[in-house]
Amino acid sequence: MDNLSFLTTEARNSSTKHIDSASTLEIVQLMNEEDRKVANAVQQVLPQVATAAEWACNSLKQGGRLIYAGAGTSGRLGVLDAVECPPTFSTSPEQVVGIIAGGERAFVKAVEGAEDKPEWGEADLRAIQLDQRDTVVGIAASGRTPYVIGALKYARSVGAKTVALSCNEQALISQEAECAIEVIVGPEVLTGSTRLKAGTAQKMVLNMISTASMIRLGKVYENLMVDVHVSNYKLRQRAIKIICTITGATPEQAEQTLLLANNQVKAAIVMLKTKSSYQEAAERLSQADGNVRKAIALQQEKGN
Repeated sequence: MDNLSFLTTEARNSSTKHIDSASTLEIVQLMNEEDRKVANAVQQVLPQVATAAEWACNSLKQGGRLIYAGAGTSGRLGVLDAVECPPTFSTSPEQVVGIIAGGERAFVKAVEGAEDKPEWGEADLRAIQLDQRDTVVGIAASGRTPYVIGALKYARSVGAKTVALSCNEQALISQEAECAIEVIVGPEVLTGSTRLKAGTAQKMVLNMISTASMIRLGKVYENLMVDVHVSNYKLRQRAIKIICTITGATPEQAEQTLLLANNQVKAAIVMLKTKSSYQEAAERLSQADGNVRKAIALQQEKGN
């Protein structure tokens, strides 16, 4: 486990060996050329990403959670994706969870040695009472982080779904998960600096897992975020614009209906599209498992 030389993420990039003598423009051009490879690398693992998203969706449907576990940059990316879900999709903070080796303080300052303790990965999952309804995504660019290995081993032992996200082939964490996502982006611009291409690849995959699962849960209508949490002026204006776009209502009508709908964008849309009360719209949404398209169809069927 101590030999890093065989890892793609630790290999030297032959295209950037003279980057230290390049101009600033040449440096960013080299970085841009390398970054172009990331999306193609992610494309190669889309079937596995889709599997992870389906598992996350199913976990959330049955009252479970989507849980990210990682250390360092990987852990921070998991936390970042998790904390964006409540404002974007009106999930509770308990539904998508990011845990990082060393705890919350490690998000802003490295906690030395935290990633080397597999027992800490298990302990952190025990602390949030992990169970078989949950999906755990272990994130490690190297694919060998002991903290993540410990987390995935424990997750499997309780029957949770397990996903390993790394940037090396035949990663050690892949052996601990039912679904292995290995995004091979190649050597970094700066040798071993996996906050670069590997970090970008991980961010793309996490975006896909959370977003695809939320879409499957009915939190999107067409390509609009209809479950946005109206918690500030910007989000209220976005909500009003969404309602206007879907229903053809004026901004004034949209704002008034949003108030009647207790700031629930989906209910406001159903109310306007079907000319129904908030109570009727809420009932149809409940019958449709929160899916706006299905709720509108149910109300229209009732009208017929």
